[in-house]
Amino acid sequence: MSLDLNIDPKALGKVAVLTGGESAEREVSLMSGAGVLQALRSQGVDAHAFDPAERGLHELKSEGFARVFIALHGRHGEDGTVQGALELLGIPYTGSGVMASSIAVDKITTKRLWIADGLPTPRYLKLRRDELSRERVRSVPDELGLPVFVKPPHEGSSIGISKAVGYSDMMDAVQLAAQYDDEILCEECIVGWELTCPVLGEGDTAVALPVIRIEAVAGNYDYQNKYFTDTTQYHIGTLPAEQEAAIRATVLAAYRSLGCRGWGRADLMLRKSDGQVFLLEMNTSPGMTSHSLVPMSAKAAGISYEQLCLWLLAQARLDGRVPDIHGSKT
Repeated sequence: MSLDLNIDPKALGKVAVLTGGESAEREVSLMSGAGVLQALRSQGVDAHAFDPAERGLHELKSEGFARVFIALHGRHGEDGTVQGALELLGIPYTGSGVMASSIAVDKITTKRLWIADGLPTPRYLKLRRDELSRERVRSVPDELGLPVFVKPPHEGSSIGISKAVGYSDMMDAVQLAAQYDDEILCEECIVGWELTCPVLGEGDTAVALPVIRIEAVAGNYDYQNKYFTDTTQYHIGTLPAEQEAAIRATVLAAYRSLGCRGWGRADLMLRKSDGQVFLLEMNTSPGMTSHSLVPMSAKAAGISYEQLCLWLLAQARLDGRVPDIHGSKT
């Protein structure tokens, strides 16, 4: 695809790249922010790093920032809280608005909406922190089968996730997830290939980028393999054209179902036995590190990292207001 890059960087004004933050994904966010900052500056944008863990967001207004590129991940960055603060400050920002951000960061609420819209997602159970008796935890595989994935539903980057292969693994897995969340998502294991597919745009004009099939060491695409090793293999353009098109269509439906805008990235599983695809989650502030998947997919579509960052910044807006990609304030 091609992006409308008829953008005047100077007209975008003084730009803050929100990076770091206080979530469990702070380290990844700092890497994303550094990459975005360098890319925007290379395109002539007056961009500055801004870490909400070190400075109050009200300083964005007092220091004259015209728009914000959100490179935060997880809580207080991807969950609608920062988006709400920026709405009150009247400073346009990249990515989804308050509602879509707060929904998508919650894997359980996301699954409920997708199920209501007839979209495929693995079967699941929700456990609360106050119902983690050994009997209840050990009963989960009776309902979902084994293995079971156990996740904190409000975290990303595979933080706090375990794969319980037997009944004896369940309690440790649940206790790990409970360190990060008051709720625990127990999810059916889909045996097959892990996929990811980014989306750019909004509504009917949104476009899905090429699908990436991920092949990690021993099938373990964890935090370490996502960001700090070079052993994970990424395959683009290897799926049959008809299957690729069907997956992209499913991802677009999932993106629109949540009301996302700007950009996002869906993570999926492709079941080996029958080729059925299952949606896992939607990321509304995806990683932009050297190992990240959105830039990788965009490159396959002929979009450079620098072009992607500039285009995303130009889409920055407030809820209910349409961006001017040529750079004037919304």
